[in-house]
Amino acid sequence: MVAKEPTAARDLGSRIRRRGLMLVLSSPSGAGKSTIARNLLESDSSGLELSVSVTTRPRRGSEIEGVHYHFRTMREFERLRDSDALLEWAEVHGNFYATPREPAELALAEGRDMLFDIDWQGAQQLKEKMRADIVSIFILPPSMKELKARLKRRAEDQESVIETRLKNARLEIEHWKEYDFVIVNDDLDRAFAEVRAIVAAERLRRDRRPGLFDFISGLLDEKTE
Repeated sequence: MVAKEPTAARDLGSRIRRRGLMLVLSSPSGAGKSTIARNLLESDSSGLELSVSVTTRPRRGSEIEGVHYHFRTMREFERLRDSDALLEWAEVHGNFYATPREPAELALAEGRDMLFDIDWQGAQQLKEKMRADIVSIFILPPSMKELKARLKRRAEDQESVIETRLKNARLEIEHWKEYDFVIVNDDLDRAFAEVRAIVAAERLRRDRRPGLFDFISGLLDEKTE
């Protein structure tokens, strides 16, 4: 049985100032990335915030500005892109999507952690600009047969679309070595627990906790009598 850490010790550790991290999750379609991301955001103890993307796609009736996306015109998007206000961007089905720089940098400076549910291309762009702040995880399916079965169970796509997704999956999987961690999602609960363990460990890294300098200085100056 593992002894529980005293509450006072846990509170002290959480008060040591730290810089937030950028958790990047990527996977081929059907491998479980979006489910794991949703579970992380719904977990009370995760402390993660979803990065809200900028898009030129028209807003749907059920979508809320600033909650689901930051909706911008093409001209506004180009202005953001050309002024280096975006950390990464991509064109998908004729519309543009991007990660705004300012909210991410503010969150990190305040010690808040951001979750990015993006593909390998977006991950590459983020690493070019924010490498020290990124923790990247690639989610793999247990087999291509299982991946195909999961895509079929969705009952959302035609057979031709599923075959295209499988073809694209092989191309995406080739980028697995570009990530810090790789998890095989053969069991969702275990994969989710592994992602949470990675986040917990990364939050304790020395170089993410600038508050340690003041804490240790005070520790060494403390009188014991």
